[in-house]
Amino acid sequence: MIPSGMVPCGMIPCGLIPSGMVTVRRAIEEDVPFIMAAERLPGYDAFIGTSDAARHQARLLDERHAVFLALDDAENPNGFAILGGWNSADRVTLLFRIAMTHPGAGHGKSFLRQIIDLVFIETHCHRFCLGQFPGNARARHVYESAGFIAEGIARGNVFLNGTHHDELIMAILRPEWLANRQTG
Repeated sequence: MIPSGMVPCGMIPCGLIPSGMVTVRRAIEEDVPFIMAAERLPGYDAFIGTSDAARHQARLLDERHAVFLALDDAENPNGFAILGGWNSADRVTLLFRIAMTHPGAGHGKSFLRQIIDLVFIETHCHRFCLGQFPGNARARHVYESAGFIAEGIARGNVFLNGTHHDELIMAILRPEWLANRQTG
């Protein structure tokens, strides 16, 4: 069932869930330069990885992935999210990468909540999970405020910039998402 005020996106690029702050749509090939620029913003190299154009384009064509853009009121992109395990048989989806071009403006929280809704509305996902660096307090606050629960530390789980880093694993399960929707 699709909650009031929402329109399913399906597998086509479309507008979705206008919130007054952020609209979400599927990314298309023409969006790859924006995604690459956003993941390479100053300071982001300490928190998120990067991919080359060929890898981003491959994800757009792979039904096991879903790539979404956050758009402002003028329909300019201001963030992206890459998900793996989209509609997977094991019903687990991974938030692989998410970034906003203007952190701290409040758009990231809205975008994340809309991504969570998309995962649980458009797929049979039971577990939506992510990994984040334990020292990234801003990200953890946003994830927790959207319903993710910290589960533990995966030691040395990420190799970024030539170094292994610990990763805080967080997840939200379908029953928790449903309960959050009923109370919030």
